[in-house]
Amino acid sequence: MNGCVFCKIVKKEIPAKEVYRDGEIVAFRDINPKAPVHILVIPVKHLEDLSKAGPKDRELLGKLLYSVKEIAAGAGLEKSGYKLISNNGIGSGQLVFHLHFHILGGWQKKPEWQV
Repeated sequence: MNGCVFCKIVKKEIPAKEVYRDGEIVAFRDINPKAPVHILVIPVKHLEDLSKAGPKDRELLGKLLYSVKEIAAGAGLEKSGYKLISNNGIGSGQLVFHLHFHILGGWQKKPEWQV
């Protein structure tokens, strides 16, 4: 998508502190972190949100979710734990309309907000 900031990050038109990249997935540090470790994980393919994914996207979605595990471990969160969040649609508070997962962790004590 032309105006999508995450698509621009994928194309390296906008700089990002990448922590992972392969042919289908990119992960980078959030520019406005809500936790000591806050990483965004996105598919290279533009999907507005999870509800826009079709049957052909099943393999990509599985790889995306599995990559979260690998990326969290690489960030040192495997033992301490982390939150995984994906906002889907305007009613959820989604701000960037490109499917993405937030990995949040690294707190020294239990975070103040619970789900």
